[in-house]
Amino acid sequence: MIGIIDYGLGNLTSVLGAVTKVGFDGVISSDPGELADCEKLILPGVGAFPEGMANLNDRGLVDVLDDQVRQRRVPILGICLGFQLLGNNSTEFGETDGLGWIDAPVTVLTPDDAALRVPHVGWNEVLQASDCVLFDGIDDGALFYFVHTYKMELPSGGVAVGTCDYGGRFTAAVQNGNVFGTQFHPEKSQQCGLALLRNFLEKT
Repeated sequence: MIGIIDYGLGNLTSVLGAVTKVGFDGVISSDPGELADCEKLILPGVGAFPEGMANLNDRGLVDVLDDQVRQRRVPILGICLGFQLLGNNSTEFGETDGLGWIDAPVTVLTPDDAALRVPHVGWNEVLQASDCVLFDGIDDGALFYFVHTYKMELPSGGVAVGTCDYGGRFTAAVQNGNVFGTQFHPEKSQQCGLALLRNFLEKT
């Protein structure tokens, strides 16, 4: 079973629909016991970083997820805000600590070109920075759908496996062992997004 983590933020039904479309059974859950039994996890999210972390803590999910990911090595995919929560901290509305599974901060997106609007909404090329199972069978430079105001800085240790240029380069995808994340929305990225989800669910 694929656990889609419900912490009160995110387009959960869209993610579940995409998981189902690529042939897997998923469950939307905020129950720590139910999530502890899942073989893979997806942490979606749309909204603000501080609220996301507060909701994870309030629902008692941080400890169970940390055990699943760090001790049991269960694969997890963070999407959009869920991706940002994988980082060390964020400057959104002050400074808030994240889950700390990716050694990088999250900061506001500030394109070099003042004509580029923030939030960054729409389709952009993702350049593959290194080999990663997420991109198996997907062309380098394929288009994915983004909606975000904050970005993860390029992490240390070479765990950025995909980047995007929007008036400056930022992290579009990461892999750190069993921890995966995408700033873009695979569930909204048509065939390339479904292929990436299938790769995560089949090959990790």
